[in-house]
Amino acid sequence: MANNAVINNIYNYYLTTYAPKSDTKFDTHKKSELRGVYNSIVKMNKEAPLYIVDTSQSTKEYAVGLKENARSFRNTIASLGGLDDDELLNQKRAHSTNDSLAEAYYIGDNVDEEKVPSFELSVNKLATNQTNIGKMIPSDSLSLKEDLYSFDVGINGLNYEFQYNVYETDTNKSLQQKLARLISNSGIGLTAEVLEDGNGNSALKIESQNTGRPQNGAHMFTVTDDNTSKTAGSVDYFGLNNIVNESSDAEFMINGEPRHASGNTFTVEKMFEIRLKGISESEDDVTSVSLKPDVESLATNIAKLMDGYNSFVDKADAYSEVHPKSDRLVNEMRAIASLHSDELESIGITLGDDGRISLDTERLRNAAISGELKDNFEALKGFASAMLRKTNQVGLNPMEYADKTIVAYKNPGHNFATPYVTSAYTGMMFSSYC
Repeated sequence: MANNAVINNIYNYYLTTYAPKSDTKFDTHKKSELRGVYNSIVKMNKEAPLYIVDTSQSTKEYAVGLKENARSFRNTIASLGGLDDDELLNQKRAHSTNDSLAEAYYIGDNVDEEKVPSFELSVNKLATNQTNIGKMIPSDSLSLKEDLYSFDVGINGLNYEFQYNVYETDTNKSLQQKLARLISNSGIGLTAEVLEDGNGNSALKIESQNTGRPQNGAHMFTVTDDNTSKTAGSVDYFGLNNIVNESSDAEFMINGEPRHASGNTFTVEKMFEIRLKGISESEDDVTSVSLKPDVESLATNIAKLMDGYNSFVDKADAYSEVHPKSDRLVNEMRAIASLHSDELESIGITLGDDGRISLDTERLRNAAISGELKDNFEALKGFASAMLRKTNQVGLNPMEYADKTIVAYKNPGHNFATPYVTSAYTGMMFSSYC
């Protein structure tokens, strides 16, 4: 268990530091898909030469970042309809007439537009989290005695004990900052920060990350030191249990019917994802949610595809000074895009010499109105499909674009498969922990 915890910490550190990511439904895979990935890796490496990899810190960051950036771009393409050629760029888009009140996203299948409901939404109250704000006390002084203190936090039916030392050199503010880091980095669903009033006083603010009214009617979280294992007294001293705002549900109306949700993001009919942004100022202050026409959805998908392409190229180019082979990836992306440049340019998509794409939204809108956008739909799908294949290739073997020295070529037709060569970066991540 200890080794698993260490490995998890290492992996999370690299991803959050060098390539922040968010999970999507496209990050889950069937056994058959995982088997296909493995077979692709085996086939890719069967005749590949053996080489020595540069194991410097920058190479580790580069390889992990490149793989994650490819995964992110792949998910962007997939979110535009799916991973099959027939589904590419066909994702329908939702429309909210008042984005300041609520944003809407279509998450259903690509069914007939007539089967997708439309509705009106008004917002009475946003969901809130629980907020505790402690006592405002002088920042530069301290009345706690030097000792080992602890307090207990109860959240989601579990209790967590926090321990910390108080030294003679500490001040109220330094201890509040220490507790803020301790709570925020604990990963139990709380965040904390130090507030100052401008008069030399400070207080500790603790918030729950979750919103909504707890099912058991209790508080979202509690802070006590009544039965803690070390010295008590710090909860009362800092006022950590002082609740200034209880968590509550969001309250809204859909087509005049009252509804509530524990968060400000929820789904409707398993087809729309709604993100509440504000409160209705009157009964007439509503937003209408419906599907965009297919042509408008396609134009939105194209803009998102181009943003994803440019973002991937920018991230690859950012490594070029330290890893020159990253220029090769940018050139390959530009070469793929140039194969479709004539068709793309006719609808307002222009490929630049630096490999990036510029989008003329006005020209794209005119192409959508005139029907020219649909006429060039197959070229657009070809471009998206080519980008999808490229991101899969980079994701399978990011070491292709890392500095390495070939030391031996295999005997063609008389060698063993080396399926883990493409994952050399994994060994670099864990090499100092083995």
